[in-house]
Amino acid sequence: MMLRLLAACLALALSSTARAETPDLAALARAQGTPEIPGLKMVWLSPWGDVAKSHPWRNIIVHQTEGPAGSARLGAHEQHNNPTRRGVMVWVETDGTVYWAVTEDLVPTHGDGANRNDNKYIDNRATYRQVVGSNSIGVEFAGNYPDVTKGPTDAQIAAWRVLVKLLRARYKIPLDRVYAHNWIDFKDARYCEGCALATMAREWGE
Repeated sequence: MMLRLLAACLALALSSTARAETPDLAALARAQGTPEIPGLKMVWLSPWGDVAKSHPWRNIIVHQTEGPAGSARLGAHEQHNNPTRRGVMVWVETDGTVYWAVTEDLVPTHGDGANRNDNKYIDNRATYRQVVGSNSIGVEFAGNYPDVTKGPTDAQIAAWRVLVKLLRARYKIPLDRVYAHNWIDFKDARYCEGCALATMAREWGE
């Protein structure tokens, strides 16, 4: 009996220590500067500022660019140098590296005006002309060239699992406001852009 009690106490102590050593993602999400995010290899081209002064982001739109491996790094640097060009705030390379390209108070140009109203993938009553670049964080996944139907890499999926929770925690974005580009815009008919990644995020849940 005594041995069982000691074993239970030891297990509780180890569990408490593990929790104490595991960074709180919600707390990290409120940080400033260039925090280390467990599970992410983050390249900070634009450090975080005071989140209270960021643009009022309400949605997340997942994009997939028709580019080769390495194009996320190049795209992120171009975006950093010209923040409001057509592109996004966050770029994810095929090896899972995440590039934070643009400061949170600037709005890159992305999306096509939320012009999908056919309810093909989701109910578009809440998205038509409403989920647009000016209120949505864009996340671009690179590497589906030359086959646009090629899905994200395992490393990108692993990064997305952490990244989507981080973005949602930082900007208080509900899970049902994570969208694939194809869900809200009429896009390339050859493939469903961002659909697999957005579906994953919703299936992973909170």
